[in-house]
Amino acid sequence: MTTLRAPSARTVDALPVVAGYDLLGERFVEPRDPTALPNPYLVAFNAGVAELIGLDPAQAANPRFLELASGNARFAGVRSYAAVYAGHQFGVYVPQLGDGRAITLGEVIAPDGERWEWQLKGAGMTAYSRFADGRAVLRSTVREYLCSEAMHALGIPTTRALAIAGSDQLVYRERPETAAVLSRIAPSHVRFGTFEFFHHRDQLAELKTLADYVIERFYPQFLQAGDERFGLLLREVVLRTARLIARWQTVGFQHGVLNTDNMSILGLTLDYGPYGFMEAYDPAWICNHSDPYGRYRFEMQPTIGLWNCRALAVALSSLVEKDAALEALAAYEPAYIDHLQALLHAKFGLAQNAPDDVELFTQCFRALLDARVDYTTFFRRLAEVSREATEEDDRIAELFADRAPWEAWLERYRGRLEREAGDDLARRRRMLAVNPKYVLRNYLAQNAIEAAERRDFGEIARLAAVLRRPFDEQPERDAYGSLPPDWAAGLEVSCSS
Repeated sequence: MTTLRAPSARTVDALPVVAGYDLLGERFVEPRDPTALPNPYLVAFNAGVAELIGLDPAQAANPRFLELASGNARFAGVRSYAAVYAGHQFGVYVPQLGDGRAITLGEVIAPDGERWEWQLKGAGMTAYSRFADGRAVLRSTVREYLCSEAMHALGIPTTRALAIAGSDQLVYRERPETAAVLSRIAPSHVRFGTFEFFHHRDQLAELKTLADYVIERFYPQFLQAGDERFGLLLREVVLRTARLIARWQTVGFQHGVLNTDNMSILGLTLDYGPYGFMEAYDPAWICNHSDPYGRYRFEMQPTIGLWNCRALAVALSSLVEKDAALEALAAYEPAYIDHLQALLHAKFGLAQNAPDDVELFTQCFRALLDARVDYTTFFRRLAEVSREATEEDDRIAELFADRAPWEAWLERYRGRLEREAGDDLARRRRMLAVNPKYVLRNYLAQNAIEAAERRDFGEIARLAAVLRRPFDEQPERDAYGSLPPDWAAGLEVSCSS
């Protein structure tokens, strides 16, 4: 029987791939071919992302796809390149960074007309590698592949991952590991640090070229605003950043390395390294072993987001008047608070706002901190609470060693629910639609990594399938929603992750 294919499903060779960011010139990029990956094999393939760019998922079996995904081939008619940028790393300005191990193959025009940069992470040395080998390891590519898929399913703006190509070539980090290349896509990988690079070198013509490129491609609504377009760009990026970090906070996600070179000009979650999803609730939690002083700890992410926006404002100071920049930056805190409060109301199942809601939320988080309650599990079970006491209360009460503070808060919460319109069932459905059962806990990622290192890639596919439906019960995959085992306490992630 012949399998019918959607008209938009194309072979690799039929993909329309064009030049894009590299047309700005060689002050912005270094033309660079990927370094071939020896004897590559396909580790993972994301059919959903393939369909997004109009690629027939059956092309995963096409040798030509593997050649491209491993850096062993290029698209005809366009040049591959690495982009230059700078950035503040842990608060210290570094004047030149750049794509030290990432090479963009070109821009794929999707069936809907959207353009997606296809970037290879781990594709070999570039002019910006700074004594590094330009490679990524299987461990880090698996982590980014899985987390970008998890974040997308949670409704959080992010780059996406198309595939992982592996090899038995050894790469040396803390230990010898095997090399891998991640194919990731995004409308753009331009960062705050891209603007910083040109500003701090006093290359103001190039800075303006970059700003106009970003506006024309991604913020065309500002094109008719004359010189004010740059201030409008800054304000929109500030707003997107504030809302992005509010979303991170409400799902318990910590990025781990919020340097300005890891901040997307489009408000996407960019560059997954030592990230983590909070387990035992602790606002001072540090997921990155390379951050001993906690600059990027969980509770600091909103503050760092604003700090980074200020660095971007400085970088745009030749284009944006001071008053307009200050006005743009002043929009950050209200946007963050408004979005956070809306998300928290949904998380707690409250459709209406009340003056004492902030105190209600604060008391809840204090109880979670005191009892070291698992963040994701708590909110999933909170949906089971009714206006009247039921047997289901024991499911959530068992999370607290000392039940007295919990029971005191629960009584107040029930009183608050009495002021809500609608019934418990409707509220429960709303809460289950925003409080995930499944997040990418580090131990789940580690299980998939260790299996992949044995050439068993099935766990990556199974875990990705679970993470694509984070709000569904999935009883057949219930174990993926379990609390971490004791051995997971020894897991550490760092800037090499």
